[in-house]
Amino acid sequence: MKHAIKNKLVLLFFAFGILMFQACSDDDDNNIDESPSAAEGSVELKFDHVWGPAEANFELNTEYTHPATSEAITFTKLRYYVSNVVLQKSDGSEWREDQSYHIVDVASDDTNLRLQNMPAGDYVGISFTIGVDSARNVSGAQTGALDPSENMFWSWNSGYIFIKAEGNSPASVDGSFTYHLGGFSEPNSAIREVSLDFGESTLRIAPNTEPAVHLMANAARFWHGGISLNDMSNVHMPGSNASILATNFAGGFRFDHIHN
Repeated sequence: MKHAIKNKLVLLFFAFGILMFQACSDDDDNNIDESPSAAEGSVELKFDHVWGPAEANFELNTEYTHPATSEAITFTKLRYYVSNVVLQKSDGSEWREDQSYHIVDVASDDTNLRLQNMPAGDYVGISFTIGVDSARNVSGAQTGALDPSENMFWSWNSGYIFIKAEGNSPASVDGSFTYHLGGFSEPNSAIREVSLDFGESTLRIAPNTEPAVHLMANAARFWHGGISLNDMSNVHMPGSNASILATNFAGGFRFDHIHN
């Protein structure tokens, strides 16, 4: 009899031990944060559009005078692709945004791009492409910013329009200008790489923070080097003129400051 009672007590203690172990394991599992955001953060890229050496505030449907040619120019549209965004960390490593294709549209109230799921750490520079890489130009129908419904696409043969700049000017032969810049084949590829160093500033990525990087884009740069609208007012296809204008525009980007 005593032996049977002893065996029952052993079984009871054994069962109780199993229950306690499971409860502790459940508690441990509940305390584990498996979310990738636990060591990640995000950043907002703010494209501030300006005009000329004085970097006056730039807006559509506003007349400006070009500082080199003295020609009156009014933009009615400015859209362009920013793709393949890469940020450089202070330790020399890089973070590359996945599926990195965006359209910046000055007509929109929001010309900012949000980059998410970035590893926490300090970043000291950024690079990106103005345009769309050659592989995506020949990849058929796509979605998101690369959807042909965005009206930034010529055809399956010609590919994407990287930059659209349209407006009016009395200096033009017909009173207007239209720059639809693209082309991914050499020698007249219009794909341009922009690399900007943050100088003495540091971008700090951490969970639950909302830093912002301010980048300036100077619309007057299309006519850098004294290009006159009287000579170049309509560019609708890949070629040397598209390549020149793309180079000029890409040269108008600079880093300004960071809000951490």
